Amino acid sequence: MDLYVIRRPNAWADEKELETIVVKSAKVGNDEMSDRVRWIRSYVIKERDGSLGSFCIYEARDPESIREHARRVGMPADQIFPVVKTVIVR
Repeated sequence: MDLYVIRRPNAWADEKELETIVVKSAKVGNDEMSDRVRWIRSYVIKERDGSLGSFCIYEARDPESIREHARRVGMPADQIFPVVKTVIVR
């Protein structure tokens, strides 16, 4: 599997909506697609309009596996970037 960053701008209205999707995302990834995608972590950000967005780190077989996971969960995955190198400072 390769490492990817997924940018999800303006994906959730608030933290309650985010928490609901987090549970579903973990379930779909762990129970239905564990051989294709692995959710590593997410960084949630406040967007300029007040909604929440995120940068998510995934291991995946390919970008299509990430898109399929997102489709099953009901969240966006339009911006997928392959990670070419990890630089660790601390």
